[in-house]
Amino acid sequence: MDRAALADFLVRHRSALQPADVGLSAGPRRRTVGLRREEVAQLAAMSTDYYARLEQQRGPQPSPQMLTSLSRALRLSVEERDYLFRIAGHNAPTRLSTGDHVAPALLRVLDRLTDTPALILSALGETLVQNDPARALFGDASRYTGLDRSAIHRWFTDPEGGRRMYPEEDRERQSRAQVASLRAAYATMGPQSRAGEIVAELSRRSAEFRALWATHEVGRRFEDHKVLIHPEIGPIELDCQALFTEDQSQALLVLTAAPRTAAAEQLALLAVLGTQTFSAH
Repeated sequence: MDRAALADFLVRHRSALQPADVGLSAGPRRRTVGLRREEVAQLAAMSTDYYARLEQQRGPQPSPQMLTSLSRALRLSVEERDYLFRIAGHNAPTRLSTGDHVAPALLRVLDRLTDTPALILSALGETLVQNDPARALFGDASRYTGLDRSAIHRWFTDPEGGRRMYPEEDRERQSRAQVASLRAAYATMGPQSRAGEIVAELSRRSAEFRALWATHEVGRRFEDHKVLIHPEIGPIELDCQALFTEDQSQALLVLTAAPRTAAAEQLALLAVLGTQTFSAH
């Protein structure tokens, strides 16, 4: 771990960002050049004291998970992320794995989407980042760990939890789409990757998955129009648009409702109430 290089790298990249670059408000009477330490800490979900000690060359060696969070907070490119890992004393993540690094270009778009659900997904259906409206619609995805981080995995191993947001008549199509997406990821990442691990696990646990896997459908597809069932509000009709990175490894999903419709009113209600539990009446 090169403490001096790490500290200098963090300071320089923090100073190069403005609050608007990461979806924050600058506020009045701002004197700090770039982001404040507490703003980086907030974006990286760590304590301000921990982050400050890294910049002061006196903190403990950050874990790979912490470095991933810092890479996202500072909007680092893949090359910059790899450098950050190395000066912190870790091997850089393999480029063939999905990892948790989020494409900065997608993050910049997500930062500006504050009034409609939007989230960034990996090729394995893992929610890497979600805004507040998406958290209110889908729940907080950070609660999932291990293979359950993949919505594809949850779809076949936890039907009650994974499928309840979709109308029954749409679940067969959704099952095929999930398997087709996984096969596309498997083709890129290989059998020794996390995609291969999910395939092996689902092949062991789900007869439905085995049957669909045998059809060899391939492709990442998102329906342009879908109905999602919120546990409190009920069915919501939404339009869905996907923006992919060039290598197709990540997708920004944006869900919108037509103006002056019941769905628009439902999204507005979710925006007000957030993730708190409330009665449908």
